[in-house]
Amino acid sequence: MDEPLSNLDAKLRVQARAEISKLHMQLGTTFIYVTHDPVEAMTMGNRIAVMKDGRLQQVDTPHTLYTRPANLFVAGFIGSPAMNFFQAKLREQEGTLWIDTGAFRVAIPPHQAEPYWQYVGKSVIFGIRPENIHDPHYQPPGIQPAPVRAKVSVTELVGHEVILYLSTSDREGILAEQEFIARVDPRTQLRVNQWAEVIFASTCSIPKPSSA
Repeated sequence: MDEPLSNLDAKLRVQARAEISKLHMQLGTTFIYVTHDPVEAMTMGNRIAVMKDGRLQQVDTPHTLYTRPANLFVAGFIGSPAMNFFQAKLREQEGTLWIDTGAFRVAIPPHQAEPYWQYVGKSVIFGIRPENIHDPHYQPPGIQPAPVRAKVSVTELVGHEVILYLSTSDREGILAEQEFIARVDPRTQLRVNQWAEVIFASTCSIPKPSSA
């Protein structure tokens, strides 16, 4: 099937997606389904082959692609909104490994730090998914929160959640050009042009450090 739902409206696309999934289970045969929509791929596929420019990037289950992407392209393709990326350096201070973007620092929990000690002092790309950024008043239990100060530029209420577009500032308080996106609890009181502290969850995925 080559993008069979691309010309349908949003409501019908959701219904047709469910019907195709039911048909696949009833027939018990292999379907090859081509799509540019990561939501379709994640919700319908048992195994997903991610391709770029005719080259295979990764083949695995939806869960593995989401939690352990093989490279930046896969990390950015899987998930909606896409993963946020920050240029950063890995730094060590008093036995703790830190991701330093210049605008903020996030500590890597000790149980996750082992693979990254060899990259201390080197440039890396730090990735965090929007759903791993929270309003501190409604953060989920069981996370190790890392506070980050940012300015809200846009809010989008979509019913069950609010999408926030935020911008960081450097350590002198100058607003940076790079924005990032958060998916937060719909009860949030954060508003446009407000400076706020949001919480980065320490359980987020960190793509493989670059060789720079």
